Amino acid sequence: MQYRTLSDGRTAFDVSTLCLGAMNFGTRTDGDTSRAILDRFVEAGGTFIDTANNYSLWAGGHGRESEDLLGRWMRDRGNRDALRIATKLGAAQKDPSKPLSNTPPTNFEGLSAEVIRRQAPESARHLGIDHIDVLYGHVDDRDVALTETVGAFGELQEEGLVVITGISNVPTWRVVEAREEARRQSIAPYGVVQQQYSYLYPAPRIGRNNFVTPDLLDYAASTGTPERPQLAITVYSPLHQGGIARLDKPLWGGVDHPTSHARRALLHEVAAEIGATPNQVALAWLLGAEVPVIPVVGVSSLEQLEESLGAADLVLDDEVRARLDAEPSDMR
Repeated sequence: MQYRTLSDGRTAFDVSTLCLGAMNFGTRTDGDTSRAILDRFVEAGGTFIDTANNYSLWAGGHGRESEDLLGRWMRDRGNRDALRIATKLGAAQKDPSKPLSNTPPTNFEGLSAEVIRRQAPESARHLGIDHIDVLYGHVDDRDVALTETVGAFGELQEEGLVVITGISNVPTWRVVEAREEARRQSIAPYGVVQQQYSYLYPAPRIGRNNFVTPDLLDYAASTGTPERPQLAITVYSPLHQGGIARLDKPLWGGVDHPTSHARRALLHEVAAEIGATPNQVALAWLLGAEVPVIPVVGVSSLEQLEESLGAADLVLDDEVRARLDAEPSDMR
């Protein structure tokens, strides 16, 4: 396992370059399997675990099953101090009688100061921890002023409840504005942003704000100076929920276009040549990129975890990476 440093310019700590996504732990992935996956991840050197306060409402849960399972597991193992735990708030149900939706009306709670101050301590309580290493706003909220959202996150840091703050599902310009607002308030800026990202990329569209973009990568690469503190990028669905490994699986989220199909076929070709799986090559492509990101891998079995762990130290040579990064017209 490899490691990298997360920092917001004031606080820093190391995390494993693979982050374990715990979204389905305690619901779609049963408790015994979830705990076995967690044990093996830690045994392999993994330290970074990701959850949220609304996982998995859509699977018939109350939303905090993942946090609860992680809390029980850490208590039983006594390993809290060896881990970095990330959770999210802002996308739980505003009206408990209505479902969540990714399109308006979303029924998200949003990122008001009231929600942040109420939900962050609840996450810590469910996780059984006295501080949250990384706390994300789950979805950008344009109905609340950035002064309020950023200020509320800063208060949690001053109180010691949160170490590093972050934001997810957000356009780059909003990340920049939020970090500038933090500077104006003399508090630590967002140190992490979490977006969707994989070797397959969607067609551009105004309003599609949940994917990593070239300008976000370029901005992240420019950080790490006193004037512009470091910004790390974590990415969810790095294997496109099985769409990388299976050529017969439909692609979704704007990714179903000819270039994606060509890239997926090339990925399989390269994997066969170097003796790896397509998923491992896809993860290694992210880990070793010019602007590396931290993949959040969601697995439901030990076999899937082992495959992902096999990518942690896989280095793609320059020739392989050049083939994978070729323009579509240059692909064989």
